[in-house]
Amino acid sequence: MKDPYQIVRYPLITEKSTVLREDKFKYTFRVDKRANKIEIKQAVQAIFPDVEVISVNTMNVNGKPRNYRNNRKGKTPDWKKAIVTLRPGDAIEIYETL
Repeated sequence: MKDPYQIVRYPLITEKSTVLREDKFKYTFRVDKRANKIEIKQAVQAIFPDVEVISVNTMNVNGKPRNYRNNRKGKTPDWKKAIVTLRPGDAIEIYETL
């Protein structure tokens, strides 16, 4: 198995993810593009040993188009987002301190 910290990059803190966290016990993370749902579940449970993951939903997010110097076109990199559903009553402490 890969290092869990290479699979789960960092948590995403947005208005939508905050509502999901408070109402439905769902936490949002930016993850490695090559990681699958099983690897993401194992990585979250390894990083936060006191939580139990019920399900993992993933989505690929396309990069946004950007203009660079001298009218050159480009885009930001594509990335992958994972929404992890925890058992009711479980919480991840990193979100509670924000």
